[in-house]
Amino acid sequence: MDVTMNSNGIGWAIKNMRNGSKVSRLGWNGKGIYIVIQKGYPDGIPIDRNTAEATGLPEGTICKFHPYTTSERNMMMKTVDGSFVPWLASQADILAMDWGIANTIASV
Repeated sequence: MDVTMNSNGIGWAIKNMRNGSKVSRLGWNGKGIYIVIQKGYPDGIPIDRNTAEATGLPEGTICKFHPYTTSERNMMMKTVDGSFVPWLASQADILAMDWGIANTIASV
């Protein structure tokens, strides 16, 4: 993951995520870290075995998954190990001016 930086703030990052881009900060440690906007599943999706075990519902049950915000979206971070987790901005992230578009390279 390489990042093209242009001294941009969090507003710029949000605007670009809304347009479908992956964004990252130069100040983040770790290769391949970026954030994206993830839409919820307001119409529902069939749950897998893990979710069925956690909820007590049969596997394949259609469940609606709403994101944490009222805008029907939330932000997710791709971590160094390749997993995705919900993301909340720190004060440092909000005030940072090192946001850029994360560009996928062959090693990711």
